[in-house]
Amino acid sequence: MNRLLEEIEAVYRRRGADFFRFALARLGEPEAARDAVQEGFANAIRSCGSYRASGSLDAWLARCVINAARDLARRDRETDRVAAHGTDDRPVGDVEAQVVRTAVAQLPQRQRDALFLRFYLDFDYAAIADTLGIEVGTVSATLHAARTKLADHLQEVTR
Repeated sequence: MNRLLEEIEAVYRRRGADFFRFALARLGEPEAARDAVQEGFANAIRSCGSYRASGSLDAWLARCVINAARDLARRDRETDRVAAHGTDDRPVGDVEAQVVRTAVAQLPQRQRDALFLRFYLDFDYAAIADTLGIEVGTVSATLHAARTKLADHLQEVTR
């Protein structure tokens, strides 16, 4: 168990910034992303007895961060419903970046997660499959569908 804790710490030290960028892409807000990474790694440490080493540790940790991000997003949606404030104080940034963010946000969650795992964590198809609990062939199809939808959407915008 101590060995696994050391390995988790090593992944955090080596790839913490990558996990943060992944969570930021998923959640859109730096504070929420930091919370998701912290909570994901804390959950991994608390439940390290459930790690079966059948896949990579990075993939298992990514799943922990995904779960924490999902839980944070759910809590935020519930809070937003209660608060019902209509303002968004986040900076918009340049128009092109906003168009891409909007196109990515319109993808189904699995497609977004697959893209984010590939882009931000540089996971290969096997690690993405392990993280998302799907087959490697499904990863290929999911990424292809995501790229096709993004290309179609972005072509429509430029017309």
